[in-house]
Amino acid sequence: MQKLKTFLRRLSKMSFKRMKMYAEKAAARSGRPALLIMLDMVWCSFVYGVGYLDYLTFGFVWQSAKKRRSFMTMNDNLSLVRRLNPAEKREVFEDKALFARRFADFMGRGFTDLRESGERGFRAFCQKHPVVFAKETHGFGGHGVLRLRSEKIEDFSALYKELCAKEMFLIEQEAAQHIDMNRLNQSSVNTVRIVTLEKDGEVYIMYALIRMGSGEGYVDNISSGGMYAPLDSEGKISAEAFCDRTGEYYSEHPATHTALIGFQVPYFKEALELVKRAAKLAEGVRYIGWDVAVCKDGPVFIEGNTIPSYDMCQNYRHLGPDKTGVKPKFVAVLGSEFYG
Repeated sequence: MQKLKTFLRRLSKMSFKRMKMYAEKAAARSGRPALLIMLDMVWCSFVYGVGYLDYLTFGFVWQSAKKRRSFMTMNDNLSLVRRLNPAEKREVFEDKALFARRFADFMGRGFTDLRESGERGFRAFCQKHPVVFAKETHGFGGHGVLRLRSEKIEDFSALYKELCAKEMFLIEQEAAQHIDMNRLNQSSVNTVRIVTLEKDGEVYIMYALIRMGSGEGYVDNISSGGMYAPLDSEGKISAEAFCDRTGEYYSEHPATHTALIGFQVPYFKEALELVKRAAKLAEGVRYIGWDVAVCKDGPVFIEGNTIPSYDMCQNYRHLGPDKTGVKPKFVAVLGSEFYG
């Protein structure tokens, strides 16, 4: 009954226009009728809990029932989050300013919390740093982020009050991105997402990928128009980048025309060591998606997420030749704990 209720709730929120767009893209790639694909999308939503965008990116149009069951779904992911990341432990990750304080040694740049520094501290911080970012402490998806040039701030008092009213309490010094990462896209910090899982005191790297801004703004989040590509064990981009907004794949960045496949992320091994060290300080939060910026002198944290994405790591075009989802990898680490 609960499965049916969940299905009906999702069905009521579906956008027929977007569903049709994704079905037509799947039809063009597979040669199958779009109408039959749309019916299969509805079926997969009920049976597997997979929406139409996941249907497209997971390559379900080509997958057998057995292969489809190897994919982690949103429900699987949320179930893991509830059990591995207790609600009472999450606040340090869900409040960006608390995260910055807890992991200050990993941030690699200055920051201040307006709830503590006050207007005077805000003014002093901005006068010290030419470019700063103001962030909503509980924002997500790249929303609630404001880039400020200190020299252009005319009224610190008015701006301070505005930021506090919007709960943009975290003020950070700009992260100076590595020159190689600027080749991908200079308008945003292009972050590496690394997901860790802790079991019996050991930290496992579950997957790593790179996110790039589209060239239109200063954030790289997928929900804000960015794109993502998988990284191999050495930190090289191993397949084309995918953009949710367009549903298209890119072998070169559309704004900078930098070739993507084979691009080497600097300091990748150091980034892996960074998240492993940090994961051991997470105090009861076991399943974390770390967003890492690569700067001139090495990797630094942007933030940590207690609801890591399950979808980007299962893009059909990014999977190995057997086209298996990521669920078996999680089961191999967690065993029966995966199923609760």
